[in-house]
Amino acid sequence: MVQLFDLPISDNTQLVLGAAVCIGLVGVINWTYFPSSKRGLLPPSPPTWRLLGHFLPLRYSFLTIAGWIDEYGPLITIRSGTKKIIIIGRHKAAVEIMERQGGLLSDRPRMIAAGEILSGGQSIGFINGDKLRRMRRVLHTHLQPKAAEAYQPLQMSHAKHTVLDILNDPHNFHTHAVTYSAATILKIAYGKNTPTSATDPEVRDVRHLMKYFRIVLHPGAYLVESIPWLKYLPWYGQDLKQQFKKSRELYLNQLNHVRQQLQSDVDAGPSFARYMLEHDHLGYLTETEKAFLAGGLFGAASDSTAVAICTVLIAAACFPEEQAKVQAEIDTVIGRHRAPTFADQQSLPYLEAFILEAMRWRPLATNVLQTIHRPKVDLTHWQENYHIPAGTTVYGNHWSISRDPEVYPDPDAFKPQRWINDEGHIRDDLKFFVFGFGRRVCPGLHIANRSMFINSLLIFWAFQLILDPTKPLDDWSFMNQLIPSDRPCVIDFKTRFPEVELRHMMESYPDSG
Repeated sequence: MVQLFDLPISDNTQLVLGAAVCIGLVGVINWTYFPSSKRGLLPPSPPTWRLLGHFLPLRYSFLTIAGWIDEYGPLITIRSGTKKIIIIGRHKAAVEIMERQGGLLSDRPRMIAAGEILSGGQSIGFINGDKLRRMRRVLHTHLQPKAAEAYQPLQMSHAKHTVLDILNDPHNFHTHAVTYSAATILKIAYGKNTPTSATDPEVRDVRHLMKYFRIVLHPGAYLVESIPWLKYLPWYGQDLKQQFKKSRELYLNQLNHVRQQLQSDVDAGPSFARYMLEHDHLGYLTETEKAFLAGGLFGAASDSTAVAICTVLIAAACFPEEQAKVQAEIDTVIGRHRAPTFADQQSLPYLEAFILEAMRWRPLATNVLQTIHRPKVDLTHWQENYHIPAGTTVYGNHWSISRDPEVYPDPDAFKPQRWINDEGHIRDDLKFFVFGFGRRVCPGLHIANRSMFINSLLIFWAFQLILDPTKPLDDWSFMNQLIPSDRPCVIDFKTRFPEVELRHMMESYPDSG
């Protein structure tokens, strides 16, 4: 006989309590390890007996996910610890769930390591609710289509320097792309006019922070995601806390520099930080929120835009026949006696199709934040009759969606023509989700698209891009949205007309168009 609270418990009672505990354990195991819910089945789950959930390799984990999608269907359920994650891997399901129900999927799941410790709850990429609405309201004023047009002269000016940089140093095209991206976004974010390169301390620090974020976001990187109370232990996550202090100091210093310029006679021109400071009376944001919003704009765009440009250039070198078609179009529309500008964009559908296909061929967002969502209410995918409970992490896998054979026939082939309709225009019934899904789509997409276009246009007009057959090629190396520290491949840039003439046209290239 055992006693609990000094009251005797009979053998029968012990059996009942034991049975209840067993049933409870079975219920927990069933809820954790088997894909079902109170209203219907979750999408199928690949088998695993790992207590920590499904194994995803740190490198190219999207290929593991793609194999599961091919085997189990357009939606699957995987487990990270006790948390269930629903992955969408086909185009139709992404449209029906992530796009058409985007308002119900606009929240982010709780990410303690990256969202609460590393960014101190200040990064727009991790927040929800009223704070998100306030920050996006301010951000959109500078990044929507009409506002983005105002930055075209700036983008043209920096794109011509990319061409000159390639002429001077053709073996480091990825560094030149980073220089373009950093210089452009620093001007937009902070009005910085001084020359900027990929090696500048502020650029290097922000790029390091973005790389750190991606490491922290990998499933299983930090135990606090499964044991949230670890966050409150003073000794836990010291590396994350120190990095937050560094980033906060960096962003506040940048914002204060703009404030000092406003208080002096220095006219740094328009910028996003200046707009926030001059409209402080609106009371939308705190000082720290302003600093992180401007800093996040710089951080998010600095490498991602450069990676997108490099992906287009690698595609051109890998597929010379398609590159030749783009250059034939450019020669017909523009010729070689003047340099192209944004004014030529409507006349170059094949170039736009080439860029779209490059983004599908090697999608940038294979395992990153903008594809992770959390439904506010229970959802049902009617086609498959699967249930998605409120609060579940929902993730759109770009690689699998880009390889959907029903939408992109012969998906592993590089076919820009798939984006052009019978009238010779870009199709409006076909899209790829380069910038994310629904209401959490990247607000900088209009500026990023213009950067990809003007750099691709000027480089294709100026050079023929050829792979170096003596050097190894890793055309997947940019797919985590980072410029690799080791050189991914070497492209030879052969001028398409005399170098002296090309230099002269670039040096006299207009800063508007």
